[in-house]
Amino acid sequence: MESLFEHARDCIAVRNPDEKVALTRQVAGVWRSGGYTLTASTSPALIAVPGRPEKPELVHPTQLKRRKLSTPAGHAAFLHALAHIEFNAINLAWDAVYRFRDLPVDYYSDWIRVAEEEALHYELLSRRLRETGHAYGDFPAHNGLWEMACKTADDVLLRMALVPRVLEARGLDVTPAMIVRLQQAGDTRSAAILERILEDEIGHVLAGSHWFRHVCRQRELDPERTFTGLLRTHLPGHKIRIHNPSARIQAGFSEEELDMLDKMAGPAA
Repeated sequence: MESLFEHARDCIAVRNPDEKVALTRQVAGVWRSGGYTLTASTSPALIAVPGRPEKPELVHPTQLKRRKLSTPAGHAAFLHALAHIEFNAINLAWDAVYRFRDLPVDYYSDWIRVAEEEALHYELLSRRLRETGHAYGDFPAHNGLWEMACKTADDVLLRMALVPRVLEARGLDVTPAMIVRLQQAGDTRSAAILERILEDEIGHVLAGSHWFRHVCRQRELDPERTFTGLLRTHLPGHKIRIHNPSARIQAGFSEEELDMLDKMAGPAA
């Protein structure tokens, strides 16, 4: 029987977005049918550059132009930025499968499901982007998501804390406002896509919360104190403004954690 880890690595390596989506679904289907083993002949290697197309050009976030959603170019750039996040999220989910070994079977099932859903999100957004006359790769983007994957590659506890519970959880706070903006701009189709994505992302963050707490129990660590400590150590000065507390509660955050994040953020400007 073939190793799941090798096929997860294959999914990360694919450069063409459509082929990555197709392979993601294929591997997920084989996994659900019991077609892979969790044994591996090699240890996970750091993947400095995952499979991605030549474009978009990756630049520092400060180099990205600020565009108005009310203009055709701004509208397309907005959808492109969202598609870029979802494309990277496919790689991030597969890396969570490939990189971390000796975890319960349900861990791998959770992150394979996340990879499938991220693939669907990318597909929906890239199709919507094409309807505006543009395609994925037409605008510059940044590499912050994968940089965080590299920074958290050595510890599943750190990965679960900082990727789903920080980076993805930010989407829970900002997506409702983006939906309103799109509706106000008359783009109800894109707004509906984001509504679907928001629903799925709650489940993604919940998976991160579940496995973060699982590893904390294994290591006899207090989850709330550990999460606070990791934020202060690895993201010093990072402020998380909570705008959607109900979604965060659904996604596995405790009231204590929300209070802690609010205190760390300080008074609103």
